[in-house]
Amino acid sequence: GLVLGIYSSEKEEGAAQFTSAGDAFDRLVSGKLRELLSVCGPPLKKGKTRIFHGLHQDFPSVVVVGLGKKNAGVNDQENWNEGKENIRAAVAVGCRQIQDLEIPYVEVDPCGDAQAAAEGAVLGLHEYNELKQKKKPVVTPQLHESAESEAWQKGVLYAEGQNLARYLMEAPANYVTPIKFAEHIEQKLRSFSNVKVHIRPESWIAAQQMGAFLSVAKGSSEPPIFLEINYLGGANTNDSPLVFVGKGVTFDSGGISLKLSSGMDAMRADMGGAATVCSAIVTAAALNLPLNIIGLAPLCENMPSGKANKPGDVVRAKNGKTIQVDNTDAEGRLLLADALCYAHNFNARAIVNAATLTGAMDVALGSAATGVFTNSSWLWTHLYEASILTGDRVWRMPLFEHYTKQVTDCPLADLSNIGKYSRAGGACTAAAFLKEFVTASHWAHLDIAGVMSNKDEVPYLRKGMAGRPTRTLVEFAARLSQDTRN
Repeated sequence: GLVLGIYSSEKEEGAAQFTSAGDAFDRLVSGKLRELLSVCGPPLKKGKTRIFHGLHQDFPSVVVVGLGKKNAGVNDQENWNEGKENIRAAVAVGCRQIQDLEIPYVEVDPCGDAQAAAEGAVLGLHEYNELKQKKKPVVTPQLHESAESEAWQKGVLYAEGQNLARYLMEAPANYVTPIKFAEHIEQKLRSFSNVKVHIRPESWIAAQQMGAFLSVAKGSSEPPIFLEINYLGGANTNDSPLVFVGKGVTFDSGGISLKLSSGMDAMRADMGGAATVCSAIVTAAALNLPLNIIGLAPLCENMPSGKANKPGDVVRAKNGKTIQVDNTDAEGRLLLADALCYAHNFNARAIVNAATLTGAMDVALGSAATGVFTNSSWLWTHLYEASILTGDRVWRMPLFEHYTKQVTDCPLADLSNIGKYSRAGGACTAAAFLKEFVTASHWAHLDIAGVMSNKDEVPYLRKGMAGRPTRTLVEFAARLSQDTRN
């Protein structure tokens, strides 16, 4: 199969314009493609397709897809590169149509940006069907006659990284337990000589005095794991690393503060923070990015049992601070508190944590963007600029002292794990809680609860767990590595 792009005309009645690959193919078939398009209906709008069969023996089926306006670039209102997003969406639609025709290979028009085209193809074709007997046919996308093979391959790696996160998040919790998660990431990194993976057991966690993390884990029969990844891609292995920290609750029942049963199955993806940061490091290794990255993922289940945390219990974090557990469903911040304390051992250039932390974040931003709370404008700028390129947007949220007072005004301990005004500013009080375990001058907390899953908001992702914002984390790391070299 072949997917070709076509731009919308600037004028209502003007002729649509092919990409260079479309023009070349039209010449190959003696103008038949243009002729057919002109007689089979109105000009193609953005994201719409037409399929033609029998035009050329090498390509029994050709899908032409609308790319929108040719000169679309950064849209300041939307905070993304609209041209790149149009390409991703268009290519994804075209590749899925080839898949519906059960054609095993598809060549993809780079559409002027081979990386975006590759991302659209690889992300658009992905679907978790590991446990189904009836599976969609596998389609292998490849670049159609272009000199942009390096950019295409980069896009493939970016998309495969996000797909790895999608795979881990979508898989049932009995298939991706803490130990199985860690082993899967270890297997993905086994071929890289400059990566070391440490799968730390419960005894190590206890020796580190990670009492907040262990208090969550004790409610489940699944033993906790602390996953540590060391990627040494920098010219000097002693250079200060970028540290990624990801919340790894492989299933979240809410504990004693039990969640409603409706939708609880989606809490298999409550390890989305760990999935995205670990997948970003796998991608960084595949890209051979020239910087050092540490990945930390506290992994456990949050279950109700006779051993589980009870509302009102007080636990002690690694840095000695005591925490009153007023709601056992605010467990992610307990894991992250200890992991963030540990992250300070590495003399980090920056610490970035990701977590499906609060329903309040979903209420605030929905699936439009990841909420970012940070004490560093330098770090924010890098994350924001990376997200414009990837289309997987971020939005800055406040870290006011106003919210800190709501978690430090606690009757029994140094901190409460929820704000004293309960639901008010829930994402902000969660971030304020985490800030109490950070002394680094460049730290960002990414609340990814709103972008955890996709219904139809991102056109190049199928319905299901989204693996967002893996590509933004990779692009951010790539930008940081450029800074290092400069």
